[in-house]
Amino acid sequence: MSSIWVVNASPLISLARIGRLDLLEAPEHVLNVPEAVVKEVLAGPLSDPARQALERGFGGPPTSTPIDLRVVEWGLGAGETAVLSQAVLTGATAVLDDGRARTAARVLGVKVIGTLGVVLNARREQRIDSAASVLRALRESGMRLDNATISAALARSVGEEWNS
Repeated sequence: MSSIWVVNASPLISLARIGRLDLLEAPEHVLNVPEAVVKEVLAGPLSDPARQALERGFGGPPTSTPIDLRVVEWGLGAGETAVLSQAVLTGATAVLDDGRARTAARVLGVKVIGTLGVVLNARREQRIDSAASVLRALRESGMRLDNATISAALARSVGEEWNS
């Protein structure tokens, strides 16, 4: 049975910058990108790889779900609100990096995975040879992840070392 991943702008943008949007795609889940997230990404520069991917149809047609009032109370951005609303209403996994949105997800009982988790998941599924190399590329492209978090996640999840 396939699960659903509802993805926010940050993971899309981060993974597109390093040419690894493929890590969001896997046979065991369906990828949904809410309309609010698409609008946010399409408002970016024409040269943005995430924008170009969405314009080419990455993630399929944008999804539309009513906004859940329990999510609105958190005062998050439109993208995070749409992602969490869809996840609450459908039981999907939210793909989010924003700390407040992740806290809201936990309180609302929504499963969450971030960009780091997406990379680790791809490594566990043997879709990539090295999570550390992908994480290094993400860091070099501007994604903020601290060494301690990366080191602990790599060691615990996939048995790799982080040499900062």
